[in-house]
Amino acid sequence: MLITDDNEIIDEGRLTETALIGGEDANLDTTLRPQNFEEYIGQEQIKKNLSILLQAAKKRKESIEHILLYGPAGLGKTTLANIIAKEMGVNIKTTSGPAIERVGDFGSILTNLQDGDILFIDEIHRLNKSIEEILYPAMEDYKLDIIIGKGPSARTIQLDLPKFTLIGATTKLGSLSNPLRNRFGATYRLDFYDDSEIEKILDRSSRILKVKADQTGLKKISSCARKTPRVANRLLKRVRDFAQIKNKKCVDSAVAEEALGMLDVDMMGLEPADRHILKTIIEKFKGGPVGLSTIAAATSEEIKTIEDVYEPYLIQIGFLARTPKGRMVTEDAYKHLGINYPKNKLL
Repeated sequence: MLITDDNEIIDEGRLTETALIGGEDANLDTTLRPQNFEEYIGQEQIKKNLSILLQAAKKRKESIEHILLYGPAGLGKTTLANIIAKEMGVNIKTTSGPAIERVGDFGSILTNLQDGDILFIDEIHRLNKSIEEILYPAMEDYKLDIIIGKGPSARTIQLDLPKFTLIGATTKLGSLSNPLRNRFGATYRLDFYDDSEIEKILDRSSRILKVKADQTGLKKISSCARKTPRVANRLLKRVRDFAQIKNKKCVDSAVAEEALGMLDVDMMGLEPADRHILKTIIEKFKGGPVGLSTIAAATSEEIKTIEDVYEPYLIQIGFLARTPKGRMVTEDAYKHLGINYPKNKLL
């Protein structure tokens, strides 16, 4: 398990973890990324709006407006940024909020851009305040203010910047300051994918990875993918490994089910830790309501781990509910776990 500088939790051991981690999987994720809007499956409304935005900018021979992409991890924000750069025929410089530590470093990045270039900042909500202050005039007026000297002799020099486009990506829109958020000309929210879209993504990925799979196998994997392309591709690679070792020529429903069972991922994409949290609330606290700190103590998990890693998906699929009195397990979760739901229990 990794804890980032912003105290965000990344569990390297979880197959259904949506954060992008390093190693072979990171390189393969890059290979599997769509290269244009035709290959990019899902987010149809966003693609239509972006297509109009890009075509209009091309006709005016201008740079596109600054764009903010937000939504849960693994839905394709970075991929979209790269596609936008290719569609516009410009270069893209990629960095992240935590990576920009000093004002001088950021000034160097900005001054090395060319007219029309795209600067993509992932996790833009983690930019420090001093960098944000420089970003405001850079986004609005394409000016970079540099302070030379200290004390009474300090003076400000203003440099002209190329007309670049900033694309910001964040999983936490509310963590962005209002002044920064308001300087983006277009803001798009990426939604979770439905199973049919995940199946199409898996079909494309299986062809790239040269994995022979039929529709029943892809359907089985898609049902466990938490509606997220990154998780779907990660599961596909693990099922591929299983099929290769077991000498299975084709990934069908039976092979996928056996592989996912071995990985302990159920049909809803839940792993043992997810089920342990739900069962603990049911067995020890009669299904809730129960406070987050109490759940953490009963499951030997940290509060932030439950809140950031496990809880969001359980709430999204309707297995867990937040109430003023605490967390409660829903009737759907009882059914999924094969436990009788108390008839007199109300959310």
